[in-house]
Amino acid sequence: MENKDSILYAQLLQAKSENRKLLAVLLDPDKIVWGSLDHLILKINQSPATHIFIGGSLVKNNILDDLIVKIRQDCDLPIVLFPGNPSQISNKADAILFLSLISGRNPDFLIEHQVQAAPILKKTQLEIISTGYVLVESGTETAVERVTKTKPLDRNNLDLALATAQAGEMLGHKLIYLEAGSGAKQAIPLKMIALVSQNIEIPLLVGGGIVSLQGIENAYKAGADLVVIGTAFENNLEFFNFDKI
Repeated sequence: MENKDSILYAQLLQAKSENRKLLAVLLDPDKIVWGSLDHLILKINQSPATHIFIGGSLVKNNILDDLIVKIRQDCDLPIVLFPGNPSQISNKADAILFLSLISGRNPDFLIEHQVQAAPILKKTQLEIISTGYVLVESGTETAVERVTKTKPLDRNNLDLALATAQAGEMLGHKLIYLEAGSGAKQAIPLKMIALVSQNIEIPLLVGGGIVSLQGIENAYKAGADLVVIGTAFENNLEFFNFDKI
């Protein structure tokens, strides 16, 4: 792996230009059952996933390096860190989403954690992908909301969601991530996905509250370039076996 080359981001841009949709499976290290990991990796390999995201709002254990090494033994998909805080950094991954919670006004998640992480990241080989992270109200308080102590955007205020995404793009973020949160009752509104995707140039990631293959397809049709599936797959490893996307 060459130091900090934008290989993965270039692939995201190319997929967007070709209207080729991408899918990430999000794994929370705190929810990994080590004895079942081989089966989990098998199911990921059998799925339509193009990427593996690893991270969570609260990662309490220290298995991140070991987890990534184990996944690499049997899976060739790119591994991208999706960190909740600077402790969730591993040089074993391919890249990191360098998140700024632009929907909130808590300075810790806008810039402070990034300041803490920067010296650590400078010593790694990780590809660093600046990401504007937009939390959207989903019908229940999510872990992201509790941990960050920020309020999500009103799911009915499409103009505010668009302005937030556009501000993130203007600030130089390379991705916009519309997030309903882990275990969300409602996914990101399709009208919001469509409005944002039609009015930004950078790739759009969408996650949270998507519980079916049709939900993934609907997000794609609305304009998502990459969909993230976490809880639905964690709860049912046969999630992708009922049909093909």
